[in-house]
Amino acid sequence: MSITVNGLDELKKLAGSNLGTSDWIDVTQERINTFADATGDHQWIHVDVEKATDGPFGAPIAHGYLTLSLFIPLFTGLLDVEGVTTKVNYGLNKVRFPSPVKVGSRIRLVAELAEVEDVPGGVQVTVDGAIEIEGGAKPAAVLQSVSRFYA
Repeated sequence: MSITVNGLDELKKLAGSNLGTSDWIDVTQERINTFADATGDHQWIHVDVEKATDGPFGAPIAHGYLTLSLFIPLFTGLLDVEGVTTKVNYGLNKVRFPSPVKVGSRIRLVAELAEVEDVPGGVQVTVDGAIEIEGGAKPAAVLQSVSRFYA
């Protein structure tokens, strides 16, 4: 369920809040192949289904950076900030990939709005998140993302 706030003042009030859990996203071979084409990373562990099935994970796996890139649609499913002119990905403070995402898996985001601080013309938001794999013992990614929202 998405939380909607209107403007920077309402966003500031959410600092320290648990944003909840996003909907699931399917990680398909088609999504992996499209990412491989976009990035030029066609390593067999991602795109050669037959070879990857005989490989260390028993199936093709998503690129770590594909999993990371899915943070954005997962996050926007948790928090909708209206009444701002610009939303900017400012970067990451840290990220780790504890577990591979096998093709056919579903992932979701569990997130907390760790910090909201003023910057010229807007606010900077730090989000602590874990991208979980359905049925997985460990998350696919653990990260701290930084975004900026401008009035």
